[in-house]
Amino acid sequence: MILLDTHVLVWCSLQPHRLGSRARAEISRAWSAGVLAVSAISFWEVTQLRQQGALLLAWSTEAWRHEWLRQGLQELPLDGDLVVAAGALDGLPQRASLVDRCIVAVTRAAGATLVTADPLLLRWTGDLQRLQALG
Repeated sequence: MILLDTHVLVWCSLQPHRLGSRARAEISRAWSAGVLAVSAISFWEVTQLRQQGALLLAWSTEAWRHEWLRQGLQELPLDGDLVVAAGALDGLPQRASLVDRCIVAVTRAAGATLVTADPLLLRWTGDLQRLQALG
């Protein structure tokens, strides 16, 4: 399973040219196999970015989310166990946001590979399968 970081989901929708060839190939493969996913918290983050004026979408976040799900994107939920696991991630710097921590916890619980360009997550030495979105 491939799990998209929030910015990668946005890039897939609005700026696919930002993705590197390897990331595009892996995302395409996962999409075709029905194993492309996102953490539910990514849709919350998109909503926050829109409210702050940092992201423009032609659709409401709700409609955008429903279209992604209709097309086959899997949405992986958060629960109390995952939130606790997110808070207990060893070695992830304190400046890592709660959203980043939750995305890591969801990725690990799903046994997925996270596609991200976040340098903090790419440099983290913890147990996380990851793929550089830009390369």
